[in-house]
Amino acid sequence: MHKVKFSIFPNHSFVDLGLYQYGLEACEPGHSFGPARRNHYLFHYVINGRGTLYSDDVQGHTRTFRISAGEGFLIYPEQVNMYVADINNPWEYTWLEFDGLRVKQALESAGFTHEEPVYRTHFPDLREKLRDEMLCIVDSDNASQFELIGHLYMFVDILTRSAENAGRVITSRLRDFYMREAVSYIESNYQRDVTVEEIAGALRLNRSYFGKIFRQSTGKSPQRFLMNYRMIKAAEMLASTEKPVNEIGASVGYENPMHFSRAFKNIYGVSPREWRNNHKLSD
Repeated sequence: MHKVKFSIFPNHSFVDLGLYQYGLEACEPGHSFGPARRNHYLFHYVINGRGTLYSDDVQGHTRTFRISAGEGFLIYPEQVNMYVADINNPWEYTWLEFDGLRVKQALESAGFTHEEPVYRTHFPDLREKLRDEMLCIVDSDNASQFELIGHLYMFVDILTRSAENAGRVITSRLRDFYMREAVSYIESNYQRDVTVEEIAGALRLNRSYFGKIFRQSTGKSPQRFLMNYRMIKAAEMLASTEKPVNEIGASVGYENPMHFSRAFKNIYGVSPREWRNNHKLSD
């Protein structure tokens, strides 16, 4: 029998490491998902059974991976992918969708690439801990947001320590300094029509160089990160206040309501009004 449990994390204000949605699914034979693209990183861990992942590499070539119980697979933002349960032994998996300022660096240290998205490990005890941390998130219906984020940090720590291709990533202290300053500038100025040129200028960096090191550190362009941050703040206000949608848009730097609605739907998949209807906090 096909069974699925799915949840959406109610707060997206964790910048370094944030959780978006998570779940557990026992698939029917041949059940498939995709082809599709995601806005964030998505990791599946296979508890039982097996299946096949079809995912595009950076050149756009589709690669095929057979994945069994005790293994997992990573899907990158904007990567085209499809995955299919085995006909004879369909998989049951748990998944987490997450993102954040430090995620790209952590996944690189675990050895993941578009060409090598499969998780395998030589450490059975860590593999079990990884599964348990994911299931703690999925099964913690009454857990606080901080408890869930704590489990997410544990998951990422175990993932980076246990992955078969894990290696060391050398980071630049100067680059880290620029990133902290850039994020701080965004946090202080997202309410107005701040531009990438302005942020680069505040750091006294060439715009193209700033864009390069920002993408190296986060996996996102400065424009995409700024839009994500604005939409996080907008989602918080939609859920917790009665302010009109156009006023919320203006408060996160979008004077044009149509531009705000389009940007919000690009991140969350629904309009601001639909989001408010589905996530409105009770008094």
